[in-house]
Amino acid sequence: SGVDSGSLRGFLRARLPEAMIPAAFVTVDGFPVLPSGKLDRNALPPPHPGTAPAFVPPRTPAEETLAAIWSDLLGRDRVGARDDFFELGGHSLLVVRLIARISDELGVELPLRRCFDATTVEEQALAVLEHALGTDLELLEEER
Repeated sequence: SGVDSGSLRGFLRARLPEAMIPAAFVTVDGFPVLPSGKLDRNALPPPHPGTAPAFVPPRTPAEETLAAIWSDLLGRDRVGARDDFFELGGHSLLVVRLIARISDELGVELPLRRCFDATTVEEQALAVLEHALGTDLELLEEER
């Protein structure tokens, strides 16, 4: 197939939100399937080395908590500050579980839309802090 990943990425960027654009493309002869007929994701070849950004460890307590939540939800050994939830295998159903875990562990009710806008650990940590501060400021204003 004569399509390179750069032109495919440009084509997709014009039509899809950034979170839906794959970080890497891998050419396969056929898709491996499970006995049920569903795609066997574990049998797909990994992206070529060098396509993934360098690992950046979580740097703040909020990032560390979020990375631990993501690690548990996504079944990953480690999650970095710049890792993307959807690139690591996250999907809309897991976002709902993520919101519940953030509420339980950080005490913040992060809106669903914000999780789709803030897709990295560092972006989500900022969103959690912004939302927590905004909520606290609203409470303070109501007390006056």
